[in-house]
Amino acid sequence: MKYVILTILGLFVFADSAFSASLRGKVKIDGSSTVFPITEAIAEEFRKVHPRVRVQVGVSGTGGGFKKFVKNEIDINDASRSIKESEAKLAKENAVEYLELSVAYDGISIVVNPKNDWADNITVAELKKIWEPGSKVRLWSDVRSTWPKEEIKLYGPGTDSGTFDYFTEAINGKSHVSRTEFTKSEDDNVLVKGVAGNKYALGFFGFAYYEENKGQLKALKINGVAPSAKTINNGSYKPLARPIFIYVNKASIKRTEVKAFVQFYIENAGSIAREVGYVALPADLKKQELIRFANFIQ
Repeated sequence: MKYVILTILGLFVFADSAFSASLRGKVKIDGSSTVFPITEAIAEEFRKVHPRVRVQVGVSGTGGGFKKFVKNEIDINDASRSIKESEAKLAKENAVEYLELSVAYDGISIVVNPKNDWADNITVAELKKIWEPGSKVRLWSDVRSTWPKEEIKLYGPGTDSGTFDYFTEAINGKSHVSRTEFTKSEDDNVLVKGVAGNKYALGFFGFAYYEENKGQLKALKINGVAPSAKTINNGSYKPLARPIFIYVNKASIKRTEVKAFVQFYIENAGSIAREVGYVALPADLKKQELIRFANFIQ
């Protein structure tokens, strides 16, 4: 077999089409529903180049994915938050070495039904009032007296979700601290359908899912700032803009197909991110992640 090997920042890039066609194996990925759209899009493009590599992308939430990742059951975990100390401890106990790589930026969107004609903006303090443990908010009028005396139907990610962790820490001051009376799901599509089907609903999930479904949803401004690629990237969409990650198992990187997939992911995440509703990393950060990956695999 003949192929040309190019070196970019210490990474091997296989340029020959014969190599692309002959590369075989499996890449197992699980984790965040928020990160799923970009990972699945990357996987689809990768399969076009390497059709004999099976890339399996599951969705069990960031926490659910980490449960598998720290036990060596998957190669990559999609994560919408950084690994917790307890998870890192389990990884160490199981001799799992890993690398955290930023792949894009996301902004948690606060969404309502498009028939909601009373709310366009909400404050962080009002979000806390709604979502804090022991919240007394049952009606929209409990948030603002001028809003309808109708019950708020709340939707949010399940407790294994990194989005839930990030949202509760940003809004309530501590991760996993939240009221319990709301419809939970690790599948953001379930949340989209719930909010789209109830005039008095309110929910939250990643910006990509709002972008994909904005014809049937309305995003609220937070303290006067709407979620958008610009506000997420420049940091003005506070406090719900955040990076999203993939975690890579070092043992898995020894397999050529996994190494090729991760490199492909970093190289193409920017263009794919824009296509599926995320904000691409700045060029200097992308270069930094490539260098970190190159050092990781040496």
